Amino acid sequence: MNKQHMLQRRHLLRYLGLGAVGVGAAAFFHHDTNIQLPKLVAGARSGGTSNTTGTTASNAPVVAAPAPASSSSSMHLPAFQGISQWLNSEPLTVADLKGSVVLIQFWTFSCINCQRTLPYITKWNSQYAAQGLKVVGVHTPEFPFEKEINNVKAALTDHGITYPVPIDNDFTTWRAYDNHYWPHLFLADREGVMQYDHIGEGAYDTTEQTIRQLLAQTAG
Repeated sequence: MNKQHMLQRRHLLRYLGLGAVGVGAAAFFHHDTNIQLPKLVAGARSGGTSNTTGTTASNAPVVAAPAPASSSSSMHLPAFQGISQWLNSEPLTVADLKGSVVLIQFWTFSCINCQRTLPYITKWNSQYAAQGLKVVGVHTPEFPFEKEINNVKAALTDHGITYPVPIDNDFTTWRAYDNHYWPHLFLADREGVMQYDHIGEGAYDTTEQTIRQLLAQTAG
């Protein structure tokens, strides 16, 4: 299957509402057909929305992969695992990030939802890095052409991405985070404790406010 056919397949799946899987049984349905998706706050789940057609509040579809075998979640940042290469950085560990507020971004470069979030993430990286924000963009591909390192490098240039990007081609870090979605953001405090996450597009003001609040805290 060539690149064009794969992209057509992706668009068809979105149109048919097959972009989000694995949460329907646990979802709470509202009259506006929204589903409550998980928001992680210090290890507990609440909040967050997308809708039954696989779209976020901005009417753009959330792209999802099949759920990993393990469904456990941790209060602390899981380790980066199975990373084949780091772009824009030497290899990092969770220990290296302690003392920083950490924004983990799961994305893949041809996902339109991911592309729409990138201007906000690059802005936050530029605006808050000096105050202690560390952004790590975990690139986990959906299709084979997204595994090609030169394609990823071109996307970094196109979008002005200068923060560290680990290549998670085997979904190992994805599974460590019990992730199911592109895009998905996780925020941890200076001690590496998860405080917030958001699935899909939107909630930019809330995410930025949470970044500012965590930056105002001091490490224990």
